[in-house]
Amino acid sequence: MNRRVFILILLDIIFIVISFYISTLLKGANFKGYFLNYLYGLAIFDGIWITTSLIYSKYIFTEYSSIKVTSNILKSNLVAFAVVTSLIFFTRQDYFSRFIIFGTIITTSVIELFFFNLWVILKRTQVLPEDILGKVESRVRREKKVQPITQPIDPKRAQSVHKAILSEFDKDVYSFLEANTALLSEKSLIIATTTTFNVLNQPDGYYDTIINLRKINDIRRINKFFEAINTKLPKGGTFVCMAETQEQRKERILKKFPPIINRIYYFFDFIVKRVFPKFSLTMGIYFFLTRGENRVISRAELLGRLYSCGFDVINEINLNKQHFVVAKKIKKPYFDLEPTYGPLIKLQRIGKGGKIIKVYKFRTMHPYSEYLQEYIYNKHSLQEGGKFKNDFRVSTLGRFMRKFWIDELPMLINLLRGDLKIVGVRPLSRHYFSLYTSELQERRVKYKPGLIPPFYVDKPNTLEEIMASELKYFDAYDKHPIFTDLRYFFLVFYNIVFKKYRSK
Repeated sequence: MNRRVFILILLDIIFIVISFYISTLLKGANFKGYFLNYLYGLAIFDGIWITTSLIYSKYIFTEYSSIKVTSNILKSNLVAFAVVTSLIFFTRQDYFSRFIIFGTIITTSVIELFFFNLWVILKRTQVLPEDILGKVESRVRREKKVQPITQPIDPKRAQSVHKAILSEFDKDVYSFLEANTALLSEKSLIIATTTTFNVLNQPDGYYDTIINLRKINDIRRINKFFEAINTKLPKGGTFVCMAETQEQRKERILKKFPPIINRIYYFFDFIVKRVFPKFSLTMGIYFFLTRGENRVISRAELLGRLYSCGFDVINEINLNKQHFVVAKKIKKPYFDLEPTYGPLIKLQRIGKGGKIIKVYKFRTMHPYSEYLQEYIYNKHSLQEGGKFKNDFRVSTLGRFMRKFWIDELPMLINLLRGDLKIVGVRPLSRHYFSLYTSELQERRVKYKPGLIPPFYVDKPNTLEEIMASELKYFDAYDKHPIFTDLRYFFLVFYNIVFKKYRSK
C-alpha cells in the first residue's frame, strides 16, 4: 500500500466520524453517548467501507478525471451501502438507528465527492506560462492604411462581392471590410464556414486575406479553425472574423423576451452554454445539448484565442449586432499551450530563496485573457495600485471576487503547504519582480511571501510607494518578527473592517 492510499484511507475514516457527528446533530442526539455505543459497529462499518473502496480503486488515481473518480466513489459506496443494509437485516440488529447509518453514508459520500473532485481539479489545474504574461513580443509594424492593390480590380468580382455581403449585412459592414482589407482583390478569400476542412482545402500561400462571415460561436473547435487560417496566410496576412460576444448575447436575450422571463431564460442559457463547458463533469451534457454550436464567448476570449493562435489584433468594432475583428498573422500559434477553462489556476511566483512556487487562485478573468497582457498594456493606462483601468478581461463574477478577496481563498492551500505565511509581501511574477530595485529583490527572497501584505496598511499608489512600503515592513520584521506580523495583521483587519479598504 503506497503512502497516498494510506493517507486517503485515514482521511476517509475522519470523513466517516465527521459524518456520524453531523447525523447525530441532525437527529438531536448526544454525540458522545452514541459514539461509545456505536463504536463496535463503526469499526465494522469502516472495514466494509475501506474494503469496497480498495476493490473499486477509489483511492487510486490512474487518471485525473472527475467522471472516473465520481464513478468509482458511487460504485464503491453503493456496494458498501448494500452490504451494511444486508448485515443489519440478516443479523436483526434493530438497535442501530437507520437515520444515523444512512445519514452517515450519504454525508460521507457527499464529502468524498467534494474532496476527491477538488483533488482532481487541483491536479488538472494548469500553470499559466510565464512567457506569455507581461512579455513584450516583437510585432509586425502596424499600418493604418492597406497597401494599394497593384492588380486591376475585376468589375464582375466587385459586383459579386458587393451583392453577397449586402445580402447578409448592412452597408456599414461592407464599408468596414473595404476600409480594413483588400476586399476586392483576387488574393482575398471570402468564406462563410464553421468547418476547418473548408479552410484546409484552400491552396497554400495564395491568399493574403481571409474573411470569414460566419459567427465563430458556431465553430466547435475554434482554436483548430484559427490555426488552420494561420497556416494558409503568409506572415503579415490579414484575417477577419466575427462573433456575438457575451455582452451582445445578453442584450439580445433581454430584449427578445418579456421582463422576468428574459432573466430566467438568460440565467439558464448562461449556465448551460457558459458554465457547463468549464467542468469535465458537465462538458458532455453541454455538447449533447448544443453540439458545440451557439456557444457563449466573451470579447476577451475571442481576442485571446486570436493571440494564442499567432495573430495580432489590428482593429475591432461592433456592427450589425456582431463584433468584427481584423487581425494580422505575426507568428505560428502556441500549439502546446491550452489555457484552462476551469475555476482554478496556478500562477508561477517567486518564493523564498528565489524558488518558483505555484500559487493557487480562483480565475477572475475570462479564458485566454493571459494572452492579452501586451494588448491591454497598449490600450489602457495603469490606475493607482499598479492595475489596468477598465480591464475588460475581468468577468463580472471576477470583479466581485476580487473586491472581497474570494479569488485568493485557494492560496490557503499554499499556506498549508508552507509556501506562504499569514503576513508578508505578496509573491510576485518574474515580470513584476524584475521591476523592483536590486536592493529590494535581494531583501524579498530572504523571506517567505505572505497572504496578507503590508499594502493594506500603507495603501501605496505608485510602484515606488509600494517598494517603500515593503522595505518599511522588512525593516520592522528584522527587529521584531512576531510582533511586526501581529501588528500588521490587526492594522489590516482594522483598515478592511472600519476604513472599508477593498481590492480592485
